[in-house]
Amino acid sequence: MTAGTETDTRPPGLCAADSHDLIRVHGARENNLKNVHVEIPKRRLTVFTGVSGSGKSSLVFDTIAAESQRLINETYSAFIQGFMPTLARPEVDVLDGLTTAILVDQQPMGTSLRSTVGTATDAGTLLRILFSRLAKPYIGSQKAFAFNVASADASGVLVVNGKKIEKGFSVVGGMCLRCEGMGTVSDIDPAQLLDDSKSLADGAVTVPGWKPDGWVMQSFTESGLLDPHKPVRDYTERERHDFLHRDPVKIKVKGVNTTYEGLLARVRKSFLSKDRETLQPHIRAFVERAVAFSVCPECHGTRLSETARSAKIDGLSIADACAMQISDLAAWARALTDPSVTTLLTVLGQTLDSFVQIGLGYLSLDRSSSTLSGGEAQRVKMVRHLGSALTDVTYVFDEPTVGLHPHDIQRMNDLLLRLRDKGNTVLVVEHKPETIVIADHVVDLGPHAGTKGGEVVFEGTVENLRASGTVTGRHLDDRASLKPSVRERSGALEVRGANAHNLRDVDVDIPLGVLTVVTGVAGSGKSSLIHGSVAGRDGVVTVDQSPIKGSRRSNPATYTGMLEPIRKTFAKVNGVKPALFSPNSEGACPTCKGAGVIYTDLAIMAGVATTCEECEGKRFQPSVLQYRLGGRDISEVFAMPVAEAAEFFRSGEARTPAASAVLDRLSEVGLGYLSLGQPLTTLSGGERQRLKLAGHMAGTGSVYILDEPTSGLHLADVEQLLALLDRLVDAGKTVIVVEHHQAVMAHADWIIDLGPGAGHDGGRIVFEGTPAELVATRPTLTGEHLAQYVGA
Repeated sequence: MTAGTETDTRPPGLCAADSHDLIRVHGARENNLKNVHVEIPKRRLTVFTGVSGSGKSSLVFDTIAAESQRLINETYSAFIQGFMPTLARPEVDVLDGLTTAILVDQQPMGTSLRSTVGTATDAGTLLRILFSRLAKPYIGSQKAFAFNVASADASGVLVVNGKKIEKGFSVVGGMCLRCEGMGTVSDIDPAQLLDDSKSLADGAVTVPGWKPDGWVMQSFTESGLLDPHKPVRDYTERERHDFLHRDPVKIKVKGVNTTYEGLLARVRKSFLSKDRETLQPHIRAFVERAVAFSVCPECHGTRLSETARSAKIDGLSIADACAMQISDLAAWARALTDPSVTTLLTVLGQTLDSFVQIGLGYLSLDRSSSTLSGGEAQRVKMVRHLGSALTDVTYVFDEPTVGLHPHDIQRMNDLLLRLRDKGNTVLVVEHKPETIVIADHVVDLGPHAGTKGGEVVFEGTVENLRASGTVTGRHLDDRASLKPSVRERSGALEVRGANAHNLRDVDVDIPLGVLTVVTGVAGSGKSSLIHGSVAGRDGVVTVDQSPIKGSRRSNPATYTGMLEPIRKTFAKVNGVKPALFSPNSEGACPTCKGAGVIYTDLAIMAGVATTCEECEGKRFQPSVLQYRLGGRDISEVFAMPVAEAAEFFRSGEARTPAASAVLDRLSEVGLGYLSLGQPLTTLSGGERQRLKLAGHMAGTGSVYILDEPTSGLHLADVEQLLALLDRLVDAGKTVIVVEHHQAVMAHADWIIDLGPGAGHDGGRIVFEGTPAELVATRPTLTGEHLAQYVGA
């Protein structure tokens, strides 16, 4: 219809562009979504809620955000697209009205030991530029203050018009050459790498995974530098040097060009370039046994060279600045008044203030990224966007209140509203009622989890949600009450003189035989106290939200060990080998190697997975799928939800007690909706923690430490968690929970509150006692919020 014609019915002053105010999703079928239709208003704050596993992430991340990314990739030239993964279009009929999507999720920020809070944001770069302009003495450009840039001097010959000109080259960086910018140095014990009574061909090298006939060891045995059949203890001094310390040299192994280098250097590159916490358990155990780590004696852990530390502004080096609490660093930057860097100081000040506004003022810029929790990592990513000039984009958040004390949630809500008020569309997957109630629009998915979910059960305002009768609507205003009586302790776990990080010689007795909640504002020292002084003791089991070590092939069946008895039952009933029923063994589809999908990894670009056309995602060879157990083949068992599988393996031909016991524990921790073959890499932090808890429940630990177990839990699921914690305590266990959720606090037998603030304003015990005493006296921020929650 042409504007201005007699049939134009639009109100005066409006054009066709003003009609595109909705993101329309019709027929979404990604994962467990069941032909979902939903219309989301633009430039509004929309919260997606529903029980865990109901399909929230499938709709928001795997459909809306994924299609936005795919369409943006298509705007690049064919040449550029040739280097990018081909993203499959989500399973959806219509997606209309999309804008550029910016994802702010809880994925770890990388495993590089050189990644810090400063390098992950603009703050580190801005600070380096500031020091390159103002620091005295002058030592060079901003690279001179970068611990990721090496310091070196070199000379060479430059040929110009046939004439040779000697020339010196200077590459100036701030890296400490002793530790190569790591801040720590490692000393490898060769005795832990070798059995010197054996030869290389007989397995003298005991490094995990390095087999005598493997490719790594062939560079030693086929190098021509060593006798592969000679015991290592009989090596000459030269041979031992070549074996352990030889600098890299080009060699050929079976006609293939490769590089030979000493064993110690090879071990460093293979195992010490990554953060230890990201290594698989058996690799981490090897590293901890074979390698001694200590603070670098030259840079004292600052990662910077002496030259970089010598240049100062008002007596402060860049190492001192990076070690400061960010809130203090922001105040120091505001006090600088040099007119030549006014603009730089303004931008730096805004960036540092964003950390404070978002509740991360207690961090320092030299904090390693790998030590951040999922919630902290997400908020650090938010810092990049708070001062952005972009508008009319879609911000997608995954539970932004994770790890936040009730006092800090209001601050987060203000930031979400600020992004909306700049003209952006804000989509939030969230369970906390404090954030749900500020939404302009709510989309509730359910009615249950897994195959029983995937439907939109409500769309509308918060007021209408309360009256909707959905699970979320019924539980939105739920408030736990204080227990009329608490359990009596059976003893105490003593902590004396705890001073890790910001703790100030803390002495505390943690009661045994009861449910204890350790709380306090973010950064007050909760994790430092519990993980630094309690975890690691005999009988203490720590269940956190860290990524589960394993490949993309890992799933609940393999992680919990239940696949082994399932395979044996299949084999016994069908009279064949158990190996046929493992996607990682003989029965695997030869095309996808049992993964069910074909992965394309392109270095720094996002990988893409496409369903294997050969097995249609079933993972197994067609011949294996002919064998059945209780009417199901092995691929159908992998697709079964935990709750259904528990019944399946409980009786009849499929009866497998070892598997059903594990499945019952998974159901007990609220994971009944997970399928047995779901990749662990797709689980949320809360789901990973509950999976670990299910694995430990059959163990012999007497003290359980849980780190924010309500993460990712719907309001209705919190009740189930509290019942589980009660069962653990009633069974004679001691349960210590690091938590902010008021329902868990109210249900506790004992509360330890740290604070009163974060960083150097925290690190002290500000309250010890029962929840009733905390509510009655309200001595802390936690007491105030808990009293409001229970209606006292």
